[in-house]
Amino acid sequence: MKKIINTVRFYVALLVGKISIHLLRITGSGGTSLPGKLAMTIYPEILRTLGAKYRIIMITGTNGKTTTARIIEQILTENHIKYTSNKSGANLISGLVTTLISDVKLNASPTSPTALLEVDEAAFRLASKYVNPAVLVVTNFFRDQLDRYGELFSAVEAVREGIINNPDTTLILNGDDSLCASLGKDVQNPVIYYGMDELPESEEENGKAYNNDASYCLYCKTKYEYLYHTYSHLGYFKCPECGYERPEPLVHIVRVPAMTSEFTSAVIGTPSGSFEAHINLPGFYNIYNALAAVTFAEVLGFSHEKTIKALSCFESGFGRMESISLGEKNIQVILIKNPTGLSQVLKYLATVDKPSVICFMINDNTADGTDISWLYDVDFEPLKNIQSRIPQIFVSGIRAEDMAVRLKYAGIFTDHIIIEKNNQAMLDSALNMLDVGETLFILPTYTALLDIRKLLIKRFKLKNFWQ
Repeated sequence: MKKIINTVRFYVALLVGKISIHLLRITGSGGTSLPGKLAMTIYPEILRTLGAKYRIIMITGTNGKTTTARIIEQILTENHIKYTSNKSGANLISGLVTTLISDVKLNASPTSPTALLEVDEAAFRLASKYVNPAVLVVTNFFRDQLDRYGELFSAVEAVREGIINNPDTTLILNGDDSLCASLGKDVQNPVIYYGMDELPESEEENGKAYNNDASYCLYCKTKYEYLYHTYSHLGYFKCPECGYERPEPLVHIVRVPAMTSEFTSAVIGTPSGSFEAHINLPGFYNIYNALAAVTFAEVLGFSHEKTIKALSCFESGFGRMESISLGEKNIQVILIKNPTGLSQVLKYLATVDKPSVICFMINDNTADGTDISWLYDVDFEPLKNIQSRIPQIFVSGIRAEDMAVRLKYAGIFTDHIIIEKNNQAMLDSALNMLDVGETLFILPTYTALLDIRKLLIKRFKLKNFWQ
């Protein structure tokens, strides 16, 4: 009898989930999380039941999850593998459930045999109790939303506990991140690392300061020594006391022939040979996202030819270097959420040759992180150095005034800063300032991204964020 009751509850939950997705998307609200919440209320085990029907690939970590997922999506497409994914970035448990409910038919059979799921690092521990991923990609760990995640090492331990729940999962880990690489120690899982060889120039060699969220050894608390840094605490680390050091990466960057404000060319070494690829995204930090995806392709045995094609033509996820062409002008939307991420975005902006307008949109809702003190840990020097070619910087969002003060303390000319909380007015004013070939860079926190994208969708006929 209990089995019959659970079966009935499962199908009721599935039906309620599907109906709510349909109704919410008719209204334009997305329906990426609420349907999953409703379904779990009716049948709490629905993720376990649905997850067992898929080969699951999971991606977690602080930065780069959505971009890495988009590159892997393109790799799967090039290799003719049908999949479902949480494109919207709804990466808590309710978002995972909604994604699978969207894909299955009313009889609960999957439309796609593979599920590619981006998972919040704090939610992975719980997700691992319900699903058994075939592959887990971990991008990195940085200080992020302390009010929600707590201390940095808590996030690392949450992922570690999730891995312990799934000893058969193949791990793809960023070997240049001492926190991430530690997940591969003392586990039964197959482990593959990726990383960068020493580059011609590093932050340390240039005498520049860098944020370091993991200065001390996880095992003996001795300060790491580095042969080189890439950025933040990433690079060739080694503990002089206990010997813990960067593991040898199976997939690695040999060299970077070109980095522009539009793309990066990289020579990538793999066990099956080296190849040069055009990565269809700018930004030094995006090389790591591409490396994670290439490592995934190597694990599954895909050809270099198809991987190269995927790297050159994948589309950015919404708000992740998302470009909107307006003919003679351009908008680029780049999500910001923590000190390391924003510092790297500002370094990217320093590579843009043409004058541009920038808008920071800072909210402090729960999904953004209610503590915005992280703005004071951002390196604004690249922005300060290029302000002569930035005619205006707009600040918007709930904490616009706080952002304006932070820019002032960073040395930005106050007559360059405009507080404008009306998104429509900001967009109109900023676009009117642009000349032919110039770009408006919009840098929002998460809920501010949702707000501005509603306006951009209506005005420029973009895809909805869940599509």
